[in-house]
Amino acid sequence: MIVTPVQRRLLVVDPCDDCHDLLPGLRTAGWEVDSCALQAVGERSCDVGLLRLQPSHLERPEAVKALIGRSGTEWIAVLSPDVLRLQNVGDFVCEWFFDFHTLPFDVSRVQVTIGRAFGMARLRGKGYAPVDEPHELLGDSRPIRELRKLLAKLAPTESPVLIRGDSGTGKELVAKTLHRQSQRHAKPFVAINCGAIPEHLIQSELFGHEKGAFTGAHQRKVGRIEAANGGTLFLDEIGDLPLELQANLLRFLQEKHIERVGGSQPIPVDVRVLAATHVNLEAAVETGAFREDLYYRLNVLQVVTAPLRERHGDVAMLANHFSRFYSRETGRRPRSFSEHALVAMGQHPWPGNVRELANRVRRGLVLAEGRQIEAVDLGLQSQQALSAPMATLEDYKHRAERQALCDVLDRHSDNLSVAARVLGISRPTFYRLLHKHQIR
Repeated sequence: MIVTPVQRRLLVVDPCDDCHDLLPGLRTAGWEVDSCALQAVGERSCDVGLLRLQPSHLERPEAVKALIGRSGTEWIAVLSPDVLRLQNVGDFVCEWFFDFHTLPFDVSRVQVTIGRAFGMARLRGKGYAPVDEPHELLGDSRPIRELRKLLAKLAPTESPVLIRGDSGTGKELVAKTLHRQSQRHAKPFVAINCGAIPEHLIQSELFGHEKGAFTGAHQRKVGRIEAANGGTLFLDEIGDLPLELQANLLRFLQEKHIERVGGSQPIPVDVRVLAATHVNLEAAVETGAFREDLYYRLNVLQVVTAPLRERHGDVAMLANHFSRFYSRETGRRPRSFSEHALVAMGQHPWPGNVRELANRVRRGLVLAEGRQIEAVDLGLQSQQALSAPMATLEDYKHRAERQALCDVLDRHSDNLSVAARVLGISRPTFYRLLHKHQIR
């Protein structure tokens, strides 16, 4: 059996003179080595990057973050003794680099560090697609696999589809997938949230209006339905559509043409209609809040999205995806999740579904202080922590006392007399408490 060697790509950015002795040994060890200037990093593909960190990089850190903050690449900072002494270098390296190496190079140590970085790059990339690619339906759970299979069957048809599911389960992503896999994929995909537009404007938004049709109509406006001609029209929260507009929509579905507000000429429109709702339309039909004839027009084919709590095993994959996706927005390096955070996410019921997960990860990226996102950064606690036995009153007093000492030392560690006065105790008592809590 012939084993194909794994390709290992190393990019050296702004190589220094010290690199000349290092690179031949790396090539001999099987590395495919390339080099470039910092500005050209975005044009190169690599598993591991070596960057000679300069004082100018610390003066304009955003430029460096934008270029090296790419998914699937681990970076190692190369620091000269002078740069190592700069004030902010420690925080910057810890935030954005897998590891660092000081000059002059220790060749054997560098090779070990690069090897570990390569392993981490492969682990981070395993099973996940690059952030820039459109992957609407991430996950490998049984519900998501069955959903993909169903969409592949429904997409080529021209029939209307009713998409049902809880808020935050990705109903619009399902609609986009149906459009992307249909014969209309090169034509417009137009979405309208029927519950987000004021009732007095929704008719104009859907059907458009002629100039002078009403006060403020200074020019002709093409409606959303007409704008989707040839493509797909997605009506989100269709259950919130007023009854009068339901009648107009039904007429369009039957006759395949519209009339703009203030107009009299029928305009033929060819669209495929997808609708979504999180409410019980059958109950709405019974109470008269939704037209029965429209319900049957829309509910030709049906898709049901599963809540996140039923997608066992997908939470960690989605969390890592959102960590990479929102790292650009937050200006922070993508982070992995601690064991406690993964446990807490696995135990959380996710009432807000995927939308809630995305928002919690977004928050975690901003709040995380270590190399990993913790449960507290996500605003979550594991059930184990929640069910921990209550402590005694003395335990609570002990914790509060220690926390007070730590807080005051954060601000006044250079003057213990001031620290004691802030706490309202004498200096000897302050020293006794430091000794009691073993705070040095």
